Amino acid sequence: MVTEQEVEAIGRTLVDTAQPLPTRFRALFTLRNLGGRAAVEWISRAFGDGSALLKHELAFCLGQMQDEAAIPVLIREALGAIGNPDVLDILKRYSQDPVVEVAETCQLAVRRLEWLQNNKEKGGTSPYLSVDPAPPAEETDVAKLREILLDESQELFNRYRAMFALRNVGGQAAVLALAEGLRCGSALFRHEIGYVLGQLQDEACVPQLTAALCSRAESPMVRHECAEALGSIARPSCLRALRAFAGDEERVVRESCQVALDMYEYENSAQFQYADRLCKLHASS
Repeated sequence: MVTEQEVEAIGRTLVDTAQPLPTRFRALFTLRNLGGRAAVEWISRAFGDGSALLKHELAFCLGQMQDEAAIPVLIREALGAIGNPDVLDILKRYSQDPVVEVAETCQLAVRRLEWLQNNKEKGGTSPYLSVDPAPPAEETDVAKLREILLDESQELFNRYRAMFALRNVGGQAAVLALAEGLRCGSALFRHEIGYVLGQLQDEACVPQLTAALCSRAESPMVRHECAEALGSIARPSCLRALRAFAGDEERVVRESCQVALDMYEYENSAQFQYADRLCKLHASS
């Protein structure tokens, strides 16, 4: 059983700007795994931080926790993941936001909530234990899914469904089909492709992820997700680009590479888990 004092100690690490960002990320994911009202409150406190990357991950983690206590803190990314129909009005309002990425995020969240309301028996659980912005398509043929994924005339929600179906099918053909998505669609779409490729941890897509990270014409939100994907894949072929851009002029890219290098170290170590702050507390007591 985790004590209030332990949650507080981990929370203080998260909000401590003097701590290295990779250490704060490990604290964040420890709190996500612990769950509960106190963990939500500590994660919520960190939204005052100056790091856009950290705030992005805070919203992501609150959505993954699916705790309705987080709803007052969130107005964009994670609301759809919580799955409460009460947030539909605010999501619909921001579905017309002038910032394309915000509008598309909210449109996807609305479609996901509507789908869940009509398919309660099909909710299911992701094999990657993530709460995804769209349910996977029922189709399993890689060629057909690739066609939907890359078809920009399709509704974004359907392309996302193809994306998560390809991830669940897995294998090199699916990975390479997904990697093609890094060259099309909106920045939000390419960002999600990077995230999914990070989940798959297949070295076959390292050249495409590296190319996106190295492209200064690419959106920082895409570059950051590709950096984190390279950290998750954690093969020697990932290291050069991560080291090269750990000093990038774009803060979100620079910080993503620093976090990714920590992920790389974790993936290639004997450490029991990435979200290790509770273990560290026990070891020091």
